[in-house]
Amino acid sequence: MEITAIIKRVEATRTVGEQNFKFRELIVTTEEQYPQTLCIQFVQGKCEELDKFAPGQKVKIDINLRGKETTKDGKVSVFNTIQGWRIQTVQ
Repeated sequence: MEITAIIKRVEATRTVGEQNFKFRELIVTTEEQYPQTLCIQFVQGKCEELDKFAPGQKVKIDINLRGKETTKDGKVSVFNTIQGWRIQTVQ
């Protein structure tokens, strides 16, 4: 799946967990009749790819939708993530 959007912010890389899982968030606004602000995560080795991008740039991002179901204290929750795996500038 792919989206085209304008970059609003490129967040710093964060590391979590004992296994040093790295992720970086990219905040974008889509260009369509009803623009949407989305948070797209890039993980592990893909974090460094965002160093080439800055707010205001128009980009095309290839994404995967990820979801995970967890149970805590008997309550089931579902978490969704938009994960980017390729990004390029749009002219």
